[in-house]
Amino acid sequence: MRDQEERESLTVGSFEVFYAEMRRPLAALAYAVSGSWSAADDLAQEALEVAFRDWERIRSLDNPEAWVKRILLNRSVSGRRRRAAERRARARMNGGSDGEAFPDLTGDFERIWAEVRHLPKRQVEVIALRYVEGLTVAEIAGTLSLTKETINTHLRRARQTLSRRLDLEDES
Repeated sequence: MRDQEERESLTVGSFEVFYAEMRRPLAALAYAVSGSWSAADDLAQEALEVAFRDWERIRSLDNPEAWVKRILLNRSVSGRRRRAAERRARARMNGGSDGEAFPDLTGDFERIWAEVRHLPKRQVEVIALRYVEGLTVAEIAGTLSLTKETINTHLRRARQTLSRRLDLEDES
């Protein structure tokens, strides 16, 4: 009985450490792909909740951080699809207008990330993991279960598209 209590205590304790270390970086990553701090906070909490529910298995993975980032990115895509469907439905109900005014984004940061969010899903994920999380190509490949060559291709294409859209010099 005491062994079971000690194991549960260690499990919860290690998750608390994981949570404390991962919450802010996950929220930043979620913001980069969603563009909304409230959505980012929800996405980070949801990803951590999924990890907590199966913490015994998750903590034994080679890279639990990559696993939870993958969950967050998958949930972000689902949320984007759901919000797009809601906007289309609102537009149909409002005679073609979605009734939602988009904020006037100013500054380079907002402009760049707004353009990033218009890239294909995988390019958004790769850019966010590279520039928000600071992951290497190998780490991104491990997180997304892709090859380093595929990651490099996504990075190159994203940079080229952003360079064109933002009238910047390509830095690749």
